[in-house]
Order: sequence, then structure tokens, then C-alpha cells
Amino acid sequence: MTINRREFLNRSASVLGLAAVGGKALAQTQSMPPAAAPAAAAAPAMGAMAPAPATPATKLLYADVGEKCWQDLHMRLVGTNSDLKNYGLRTIPGVKQTLLTGYPYNEFYDWDLYFENMYLSYYGVWPYCFTNLTEFLDRQKPDGFISRSLIKDRPTQHFKPFLAQLVVLGAKQNHDDYGWLKGNYYDRLTKYLVKWFSYDYDNNGLPVWNSCDAAGTDNQWSRAGCLDDFQVEGVDLASYLIRELRAMAVIGDHLGHTADVHAFNAHADKVAKLMNQYFWDEEDGMYYDRNEKTNRLVKVKSATCFMPFFAQAATAERAQRTITQHLLSENEFWTEYPVASYAKTEPDYYQGSHRECNWRGSTWAPTNYMIFQGLRKYGYNEAAKDLATRLFQMSVEKNAVLREYYNAETGGGLGQTRFWGFTALYYAMLLEYHANYDASDLKAKFRPIVTEQLGIKFETT
Repeated sequence: MTINRREFLNRSASVLGLAAVGGKALAQTQSMPPAAAPAAAAAPAMGAMAPAPATPATKLLYADVGEKCWQDLHMRLVGTNSDLKNYGLRTIPGVKQTLLTGYPYNEFYDWDLYFENMYLSYYGVWPYCFTNLTEFLDRQKPDGFISRSLIKDRPTQHFKPFLAQLVVLGAKQNHDDYGWLKGNYYDRLTKYLVKWFSYDYDNNGLPVWNSCDAAGTDNQWSRAGCLDDFQVEGVDLASYLIRELRAMAVIGDHLGHTADVHAFNAHADKVAKLMNQYFWDEEDGMYYDRNEKTNRLVKVKSATCFMPFFAQAATAERAQRTITQHLLSENEFWTEYPVASYAKTEPDYYQGSHRECNWRGSTWAPTNYMIFQGLRKYGYNEAAKDLATRLFQMSVEKNAVLREYYNAETGGGLGQTRFWGFTALYYAMLLEYHANYDASDLKAKFRPIVTEQLGIKFETT
């Protein structure tokens, strides 16, 4: 039986919810565009003691978290991998491939897929970068539109700009194999990007979100509007598109499409320039979304306003103002367990409950991960470490199991219980920091840092 997100959240605790969808065995990955994935060695037993830290990065990590958390981290990683294997890898009728999801009900989302696969990249597990992706691309409409979810058709909500980044994430782990994209899938990726820029109704070069729901920030109505509003040019949307264009340039380069590489990079540069022209508010020292129908900035302080740092589209001066005056302000975003999804100064700020998907104050992994990397890109390394440390403490010390999102003031878990999706990134952000690694970097050499540094492997068969 397929249940939706709200229905599942309104039911009882995770064990019962898992039972409703359980019993799904891990199927072999089939019909893969790249070569089949090699089997990985078995993970350590659930009750096994963690080995002593042996690398410079793990010694620093151990010094930060202590013996108990060091042991707990290994147990959490093994447990999350077990949940992901048993419940997150599944088949659905009519689809031959095994698909990946972070949710216990049968649905498969857009940016979730990117961050779920980023977690798997810590182990060098790349096939699920391509299973859902090709299924989404195969369902593309003639005009380039791709619904942002597989099961429920959302005919007006285009897949968020993470597909090309997902391709790069997977290909980097598989010997830079981009050849399978030639023709069909490369053309489909190009069409989906063209479709994104068709949502630019005032022709200023910056497209609009369908709504806060389509943006992935479920109830940020005061920022991105209600369903099918199509009026808010998102700072986050422009940032994701910049990175998506850069990723397409990486793909084009590997396929020998020299002219496309230049065009994609030039377009990314143009969007970055437009972002700084239209979204920056000099008086507040903040990037805001813009309502293209009223030609006014939407002065709602959201964590999504920090996405230009992830895209490296902000000037150093503007980054300094925004980070020091707003992001690191305890009166706005830097709560006890940052980053709050809305500033505490917003009139509709609140922390929510486990029976909703609240983006008006609670802390969420997708934005937190991007802000973490954005801080590093602009040289705010101590702040990035502080963020990663607090998120580690919140997810490992304060909560017995991984949760979908958290109360940014108390650290209490909210949403899905016993989660195995994007929030698992919290377990490895501090390791990324100490290993001087950025899993989201489009050009850096790939490293399976959890396997490399902690000796934990993800068993795919």
C-alpha cells in the first residue's frame, strides 16, 4: 500500500510505519547505463567496537567528539546503512531498476535524491545516482518538463536543478564515465535546463519558483508563495541553476562538446551577475528573493538566502556582510542547533512538530549542508566547523535515532522517525571538514571518505 508523507507522519511511531512498507528485499540493480556496481565488503557488525582513530583526520575527529561519540558514530553509520539497504532501496511496479528513497513510503523526490546519493558517495556507492535519474529523464515531457516526484504526478512542479550535479557526483565515482549520456540523456538534460529558464515571465534572465512546495521548503508561503503562484524569483533557485550550468559544462567537457562548455559557463556567469543585480539589498546586507510581478524584493530572511555562497556567486564583501551580520547572528539564524530555516525575527518563525514538515524555523540537512560548504568556500572555516560540530551533537548525542529534521533551539528530532535520508549527512560533515574534502565539489577528485577514514563499507548486494 502506498501512503503519502502526511499520512505517514500522522500514524504511530517508526516501527509501525516501517512495518507498513517493510518486507521489501533489496533487488539487484538492473538496466544500468554505466557498468554494474562492484560488490562491497560487508560492514562491521552492529555490536563491534570501532577501531582506534588511525589517520590525521580521524584523530582530529576523535579529539572533537570523544570516545563515546566515536563509538556511537560507528554504530549509527552501520545502522543507517542497514535501514537504507532494507527500506530505502526498493522496486516499484513497472520499473526494472532498484530505486533509492530516504522515506518509508513509496515516493522519490528531486533534491532528496542528490543528497541521499551524496551520503552514499562516502562509501563509493554510485549506481543509485543513475537509477532514479534515468527513470525521471525517461518520463520527460516533449517541452523538457520533468515532475519533481515519481509516484505522484506534479504536472506544474519542475524537477529542482540538481540532475546534472547528480550525474557528476555519480560519474566521478565511476572512472568519469559520461559516455552513456551521449545523445539521448545529454539532450534530455539540456532540454530540462531550457525548460527552467522558460519560467522567466519578465524576461530578466531569472526564473521563478512554482511555489514554496516546489522549492522543497514546504510551508515557506511568505517567501516563495503558494501552489502555482509562479511569481517569486528565488535566490536559491538561481544558485542551484548556477551550479547546474557548471555541472553541464563538466559533462560537456567530458563528451567533447567544447562549444557547449563555453555556453554553459557563460550562462552561469550571467545568472550570477543577475543575482547580484536583482537580489542584493545594500541596506540590509542580505540577498532576498524577488517578486517579479511587483518588482520588489521579498524581504523574508530564510536560510535559502545563503545559497549564493554554495554557488560561489557572492562577492567576498557581500559574503562577509551577510555571514557576520545575519547567518552568525544568534538573534536570527545561529540558534543553539543552526541553521534555522527562518530567522527568529520573522513573524511566522516557529519550530513546529513531528506532524508537519516545517521550514519556518526548524533545521534541515539540505540547506545546512550547502551553508556548511558555502562557509568553507568563503574562508569561514571556524564557523563551518562549529556548524558541523553542533549538528553532529544534535544528531548523535541528543537523539537516539536519525530524524528528518530538528528543532533548531532544543535539538529535538522532528518529522520522520528512524530516518535514513539526507539527514545522514550530519554524521560525516565534521569528517569532511577534518579530511579537507567537499563531496559537492564538481571538479575535485572523488574520495569515499567514510570507507577511507573509518573503514566502514556499504554492502550493495
